[in-house]
Amino acid sequence: MEKKAYLILENGDVYEGFAFGAEQEVVGELVFTTGMGGYLETITDPSFYGQLVCQTFPLLGDYGVIPSDFESRKPFLKAYIVREWCDKPSNFRCEGIIDTYLKENGIPGICGIDTRCLTKTVREFGVMNAKLTYTRPDVSDAEALKSFKITDAVKATTTDKIEVFEAENAKYNVVMMDFGAKYNIRRELVKRGCNVTVVPAYTSAEEIKAMDPDGIMLSNGPGDPQDNPEIIEQLRILSKEKIPTFGICLGHQLFAAAQGIQTRKLKYGHRGENQPAVDTKTGRVYITSQNHGYEVLMDSFPENAYASFINANDGTCEGITYTDMPAFTVQFHPEACGGPLDTNFLFDKFIKMMEENKNAY
Repeated sequence: MEKKAYLILENGDVYEGFAFGAEQEVVGELVFTTGMGGYLETITDPSFYGQLVCQTFPLLGDYGVIPSDFESRKPFLKAYIVREWCDKPSNFRCEGIIDTYLKENGIPGICGIDTRCLTKTVREFGVMNAKLTYTRPDVSDAEALKSFKITDAVKATTTDKIEVFEAENAKYNVVMMDFGAKYNIRRELVKRGCNVTVVPAYTSAEEIKAMDPDGIMLSNGPGDPQDNPEIIEQLRILSKEKIPTFGICLGHQLFAAAQGIQTRKLKYGHRGENQPAVDTKTGRVYITSQNHGYEVLMDSFPENAYASFINANDGTCEGITYTDMPAFTVQFHPEACGGPLDTNFLFDKFIKMMEENKNAY
């Protein structure tokens, strides 16, 4: 017999469903993501740290569990919310089912609820806290949820050691600051001839400079960028060195904060594989993969920065180019695994920037 599970939101709404994955009560920030595929990349994306993730697509798990598609060493989300999960996947690469994988990693799930209604609620009222439990909750449980806040997100997801990933016939040495990085960022760099040295998020500017990198990669990651003043300060120091720099997602926000640009929490964020980003110079629209809950504010830009991409849906900033240093950052995921590869060319732009910088000396 299937075990009942309940999802209670801080506004008092209760959803009754069935448990799968690990049996564990959890409290976290409730968000939704609109991807129709790539659920393994979603489950293993460190940017979901501290969050209960609702998939808007109704059936998940149909191609099973494929470890080579994972984006990090383990899942960091608090819970997984789906309409239905598939217990008989079909794929020649399949090595298991998501129920077993979630159990092995201590991640609870709830299925059989109206995820469409849940998503509409979050869109209307904004991101809120929620609890997954196995006893029917009451109103007092909802009130207690309001005090929850995600903390130490980068500290919990960054690497704890320096690792080097070598490319064949390497031309460039890139230091990647790991704020909760997805594996595919370094894969994209390695296949373009870069030796990638992945360093912990709290590595100092002096330590990075001593590595004599041709370029610096600032990875994605979870949480509020303003919770990381130590990292922001090191990026401010690094930016003065004029080393070619490319930032993605949280890396985009942290580098912006290092230049004095303000950030703000979005109502319900951008999470999924179908966000339209407009190139402000050409007017071309790119479909992008995104996973973030904060934005950088364009009205706080300094004179040396301009918005290179704008979100076509809500007008928020999707990219920044800096005119007085070889640096650009984007809010979306050009490595997009899984997701659209429309903006994959930005890695080539980074390579060209490093090449030009080398030739300048």
